Amino acid sequence: MHKTNSVLILDFGSQYTQLITRRIREKNVYSEIQPNTFPFEKVKMLKPKGIILSGGPMSVYDKNALELDGRIFELNIPVLGICYGMQLITKMFGGKVMQSDNREYGKAELNILKESMILENVRNGSVVWMSHGDIITEAPENFTVVASTADTPVAAFENKEKRIYGLQFHPEVHHTQEGSKIIENFLFNICNIKPDWKPENFIESKINEIKETVGDANVLLALSGGVDSSVAAVLVDKAIGKQLYCIHVDSGLMRKNESAEVVRMFRDNFDLNLKHVDASHLFLSRLKNVTDPEEKRKIIGKTFIDVFDEEASKIENVKFLVQGTLYPDVIESVSVKGKSATIKTHHNVGGLPEKMNLKLIEPFRELFKDEVRAIGRELNLPGDFIRRHPFPGPGLAVRILGDVTEERLAILQEADDIFITELKISGLYDKIWQAFAVLLPIQTVGVMGDARTYENALVLRSVTSIDGMTADWYKFEPGFLEKVSNKIIRNVRGINRVVYDISSKPPATIEWE
Repeated sequence: MHKTNSVLILDFGSQYTQLITRRIREKNVYSEIQPNTFPFEKVKMLKPKGIILSGGPMSVYDKNALELDGRIFELNIPVLGICYGMQLITKMFGGKVMQSDNREYGKAELNILKESMILENVRNGSVVWMSHGDIITEAPENFTVVASTADTPVAAFENKEKRIYGLQFHPEVHHTQEGSKIIENFLFNICNIKPDWKPENFIESKINEIKETVGDANVLLALSGGVDSSVAAVLVDKAIGKQLYCIHVDSGLMRKNESAEVVRMFRDNFDLNLKHVDASHLFLSRLKNVTDPEEKRKIIGKTFIDVFDEEASKIENVKFLVQGTLYPDVIESVSVKGKSATIKTHHNVGGLPEKMNLKLIEPFRELFKDEVRAIGRELNLPGDFIRRHPFPGPGLAVRILGDVTEERLAILQEADDIFITELKISGLYDKIWQAFAVLLPIQTVGVMGDARTYENALVLRSVTSIDGMTADWYKFEPGFLEKVSNKIIRNVRGINRVVYDISSKPPATIEWE
């Protein structure tokens, strides 16, 4: 459906590459990122309606400067070069790029010199975002300079005949005021793309694809209750019904009452093949006296595999495993090293396919988290499940710093539940990317009534983010934090001090372990 009506982004290592694809998908157009070394024959097979060459940190003069197969320009497919992409076009077509001593970074005013399809209806003097070291001093022959800035004589150019366009600024970032319009001009006026990348179209095509792939085999899915696995379960169930076997492993390390709520939601709303396995005692016994976070992760991963494998072995004719792999897992960024582009690959859950010799079905490997949520809404999953904050695979074990015991788990579950409940009551939950509590291996002196106490310290963590790669701490009103702190200390035995984490990512991570 989307492959023949899509945009291909060839990446040269820009920090903004993912943003290009997000902006295009916001216009209901499918786009995908591939490294600059993506073979020419595969480009031809994809038959994209447009090609975008991303920016990058290198100079076209660098010894190991990234290159492009020039045959791409002979396909009669519109090409848009951004920043490094534009400089590469200039070099390949005989223009002049000059190494600059001063890197231009930040806002500039766009001076439109001539009418151009790429800048149609773009306001003259609007702000654009620059991020480049080299500058183009002379456009190639048959290329028309259509815009400049105070410091950049060639800020945009075009070759109408060959349908090649270049921008020295980044239209994909919010700082470029008319960036959205420029992207629309490329997609709809220049490439003539039909905006058909919509949840309902995706669902229909993916259901048909899964049916064809699976045939009469049975399929397994580890249903955690998170957004990705929940939406995947409902989508695959629509495709193959009772051939799908969902296994929910209760590790005992989830939030308060979470396992029961997950199972109840799916049993009440969807007629799934769902097996609920309570393995909480096994997980806790294996975690006894383990304090190292990496060791915790390994133990939890192995225990999950053991439990899942045992349940899976009871089901016949299983040939596939469903995973909720997302696009950022597949290619978080194309990190450029020399002339090779290394794509970060997703680590399969617990190594299950290797152990069980199953083929993977990853229905969301082309999607971002917000797109999966849109699919979930289309599939009528309850809003509470669609909007859930991310939750780490090892669960609360990595939010209990130090020894994980039944008592400390209960303390954290209660405190975390109070925090999350208050966020929802106050209408703040949906404004936040992720919020949770962390139990520290520290006891502090307190006073309750007339008695001194020596109990646990708790950290509240709350961040805003788009994709979890960077994050800022959420600025609560002091009254909200005071209310939550008082409620936790009064109601949760074992906590006498609450603090709020005001570190951003980077340098801190979102989770504490």
